[in-house]
Amino acid sequence: MIAEIGVNHNGSLELALQMIAAAVDAGADVVKLQTFSAEALTTRSAQKASYQVDRTGDGSQQDMLRSLQLSLEDHVRLMDECEARGVDFLSSPFDVASVDALIRLGVAEIKIASGEITNLPLLRRVGAVGLPVLLSTGMSTMDEVEAALAALAASALDRSLITLLHCTSEYPAPPEDVNLRAMVSMRERFGLPVGYSDHTDGTTIAVAAVALGARVIEKHFTLDRTMEGPDHAASLEPDRFAAMVRGIRVVERALGDGNKGPTAGELKTMRVARKSIVAARDIAAGEIFNEDNLTTKRPGTGLSPMMWDGVIGTVATRNYGADELIEL
Repeated sequence: MIAEIGVNHNGSLELALQMIAAAVDAGADVVKLQTFSAEALTTRSAQKASYQVDRTGDGSQQDMLRSLQLSLEDHVRLMDECEARGVDFLSSPFDVASVDALIRLGVAEIKIASGEITNLPLLRRVGAVGLPVLLSTGMSTMDEVEAALAALAASALDRSLITLLHCTSEYPAPPEDVNLRAMVSMRERFGLPVGYSDHTDGTTIAVAAVALGARVIEKHFTLDRTMEGPDHAASLEPDRFAAMVRGIRVVERALGDGNKGPTAGELKTMRVARKSIVAARDIAAGEIFNEDNLTTKRPGTGLSPMMWDGVIGTVATRNYGADELIEL
């Protein structure tokens, strides 16, 4: 369970610290941020996405991102806070220098954002590091995912260290655009564990992804969806995030091991819910069992009705009263 703070800290270390505490209380296993330099990430002329314009107004993407970036000193403080609270720290680097910065800080894993899946220099640098990788696949075709995996592997990254995250890069993503079955298709094609980075409203799709086999769920997290900033409106507040975690934990328990068989509770129910072969009327010793003098009724503590054909035509060895369980 990844609480994606992303840039919802609005460039404030204090707000980021508050968000870590709230994410831990809401049941997150991992707190994720974004590591970037606005100048390295965008050109001066790069335009904002339409959803960013809706939520932050006109202006350059670079100016917006500059106000949202954190210093490396901030990263150290946030990593220490995560460690103190028993939650893992994760971040997405958006340029090679940011990859190197995260490595110097001692991160244990790297998340590659959907927008970087075609950034070959970044892929090669991440692959050369040899750390576990979460590869987000929003906006990607299967061939692009395969090319990114090849780039990571060519840089000596063990494929077994990669988890693929299905994602729909819309904010919010309409349910009809989610295509959760694509997550299953990636697992089957690439033989790698999969997860889901969720940009839909609410919690339903994330819970469904777990039922389909997601090993990782990432969800944008905020203290207040009405705060100023590009991603707050597409995020979950702590109470909703906690509800999602509870739902997912229930689904995890419900998935089981895949082996079909009666549970301990069902074994008790079987005795009262299944049926046995019983006498349909009084039967005298020496009488031949047939479909007129036998029937099936509860409880299921006697001969199973699946033995019906083996009982028909045999001889009663004693007298039976109506409704008495038949014995062989």
